[in-house]
Amino acid sequence: MKFFYNIFVSLLISGMKIGAIFNYKLKKGLAGRRQSCDIVKSKFSSDDQVIWMHAASLGEYEQGLPVLEKLKEKLPHHKILITFFSPSGYENVIHKNTIANAVCYLPFDKKIWIDEFSSHFKTDIFFTVKYDYWYNLLEKLKADGAKVFVVSALFYETQVFFKAYGNWFVEQLSKNVNWFFHQTKHSTALAKSIGLSNSSTAGDTRFDRVKKLRERDNFVEYIDKFKQNKKTIVFGSSWESEERLAEIVASKNRDLKMILAPHDLKRVANLKEIFPNAMLYSQLTNSQVFNSSNSQVLIIDCIGLLSKLYSYGDLAVVGGGFHSKGLHNILEPATFGIPVLFGDQYLKNPEADDLIAHHGGKSFEDEFFAAPYLLSLLKDDALLKTMSENARNFIDSQPNASEIIVNRILS
Repeated sequence: MKFFYNIFVSLLISGMKIGAIFNYKLKKGLAGRRQSCDIVKSKFSSDDQVIWMHAASLGEYEQGLPVLEKLKEKLPHHKILITFFSPSGYENVIHKNTIANAVCYLPFDKKIWIDEFSSHFKTDIFFTVKYDYWYNLLEKLKADGAKVFVVSALFYETQVFFKAYGNWFVEQLSKNVNWFFHQTKHSTALAKSIGLSNSSTAGDTRFDRVKKLRERDNFVEYIDKFKQNKKTIVFGSSWESEERLAEIVASKNRDLKMILAPHDLKRVANLKEIFPNAMLYSQLTNSQVFNSSNSQVLIIDCIGLLSKLYSYGDLAVVGGGFHSKGLHNILEPATFGIPVLFGDQYLKNPEADDLIAHHGGKSFEDEFFAAPYLLSLLKDDALLKTMSENARNFIDSQPNASEIIVNRILS
């Protein structure tokens, strides 16, 4: 199986090289990987003790960050390395201030490249977030004496470990991972059912991060003037379905305000077609906001504001759940105590079921089912208040997963 795994990695590399001809993100990812060794060589020495976090993309980075921050507090003299597989994760984080000494792409999982990359520093603690497993990397880390962990692990029945040919992959994880910290009891039970007894349920570290969002300054200029104390819906990371929902709701209730933050800024032009009278955030000035006080829709045509914008909402609609692309972050609006509505395709988001069970959120088959419920909820102040309280209580009830994890890592 190791032979076939290495063949798979080679095919993956070839496929990405071909794809890079047509896809700019893939091209950037390949170019970035060529710099990874130079980056760590310039930032570390071979004697540096390093805490290394690997995240597939931005969502996994956000899950792992609370653990990384706590480890740095406990081990202040260790240096920090963050690696990514996806360009979307790397490109978002490389422009931010982080606690990392180095941020780069993870080299492709060929033994010769992994050996060269890891030779420039000494890994003391390594953890990957959720389920991004690279077997040559894990084997190398274990052989070098690193402590290896999986944080916010999430096992589900369709993974390769539960296939007839999955024994080799399970054996590699059992041999090379010290401990799995699972998000859910179900994930822990699945892991133990295939012999990964080095597992425990710690919870989802994203709850630790979103609780902290309330403590910062969430002021966003112009939003209060746009709202004018009217009920406001924040459409976060919207796709086409959420935008159609916004169109339906806007036509039925002219007295509410809507803030739309599309998942991709390329959709701003489409939103302007749907809402020709909408304001763009980038064009606002104080006088324009005042003179445009009757505008119903504000389109966010810049990045980095969404989690703060949820603090202004009375209700949130989070994108991605009406199709297979994947539900975006529903915990950010919930932490500010507002009900969250979304599509029902969220297999890899167990927190969605939990939020629904706590009566702080609700899912729908499509936008046409969601629209009448949303409109009725806005008219029912008592239910809106109850759901808001339930959403916040759901966040508050979650364990401090990062503290549980760090205590176990350092024990």
